[in-house]
Amino acid sequence: MAMKADSVDPDLGQIDETAALTSAACLFHGFSDASRLAIVRHLALGEHRVVDLTEHLALAQSTVSKHLACLRDCGLVESRPVGRASMFSLTHPEATLRLLSAAEELLGLTGDAVALCPVYGTEATS
Repeated sequence: MAMKADSVDPDLGQIDETAALTSAACLFHGFSDASRLAIVRHLALGEHRVVDLTEHLALAQSTVSKHLACLRDCGLVESRPVGRASMFSLTHPEATLRLLSAAEELLGLTGDAVALCPVYGTEATS
């Protein structure tokens, strides 16, 4: 896993593992909500406005806007103004698609184990 520059101790030239792992956990938190993940997967198809995402994903405008703000704060999406609207897109589409592909591969290998996890599985969030 690549480490951010602020994860390296300049005096020792060593990686601050705690800071690096915290950053990685924050990245995965950005993908931890099903609605955010659906938005990311939809943005992998190309740019969309909030209204497009609400229609395609059957989510409330406030929900889409909230999740887009989170994803933008995480550096995962960006926007550009188009008239009175904003067009949202993935900041790093190729890397995001590789990550999603790796996640799908790992899910395929673990089967239902993740969904059955007592802490993070589907039953734990019910």
